[in-house]
Amino acid sequence: MTNQVRANGFASLGDPTRRAIFERLAERPRAVGELARDLPVSRPAVSQHLKVLKDAGLVVDTPVGTRRVYQLDPEGLDALRTYLDGFGNRALVAFKDAAERRPKEF
Repeated sequence: MTNQVRANGFASLGDPTRRAIFERLAERPRAVGELARDLPVSRPAVSQHLKVLKDAGLVVDTPVGTRRVYQLDPEGLDALRTYLDGFGNRALVAFKDAAERRPKEF
């Protein structure tokens, strides 16, 4: 996942409605209508939010009959997780280096 796509993933989650949709999809796959019933926005607005999440690589959709069912994209989630894990790993290495340094004599 490129830095631009990763940045779009984080940016897309900055909107509270998109975050709510993302969290609901983390529970299980859902269609637009089901998501819209649980949110204080219209069905077309939910569709627009899903498009942003899809473009950011965080959700995928599958046709089921006459509707589309959305779910989280495991590849997009793995890329975000790997990015965040990098921060934790760098912090641990920096802590180890600092702990192993000999104290300066005064």
